[in-house]
Amino acid sequence: MTGGKSDAPPLAEKIYAAVRLIPHGKVASYSQIAALAGNCNLRRYVGNALHKNPSNSVTPCHRVVNANGFCSGSFAFGGGDVQREKLEAEGVVFTGGHVDMEQCGITEDDFEDMRAGLEEEMKRERL
Repeated sequence: MTGGKSDAPPLAEKIYAAVRLIPHGKVASYSQIAALAGNCNLRRYVGNALHKNPSNSVTPCHRVVNANGFCSGSFAFGGGDVQREKLEAEGVVFTGGHVDMEQCGITEDDFEDMRAGLEEEMKRERL
């Protein structure tokens, strides 16, 4: 995968690849990343994989929030406050303690671009 091969299971690698496609200054939900990985019901698996993310500098897991825009209380790299700081540094807007999903959540076009990019990356990996 882009950013170097890890010992993560193939599904986790696909999740990391999807997360790397989230545009700077935007966020995606665990369910959206799970859908890109092939099953929208795997949102808990997404959270677990991101908690084990080997490198936030390569895979920006801080860009994944819950469906209501709340940061993870157990963000692997320092807690919810650090996640919020990283998002705010990218220009993500918070309202009432959570991300303004209407303004900063990925759009349907973003999602489709991410899906196409992920499919392309998976094809390259199979070669």
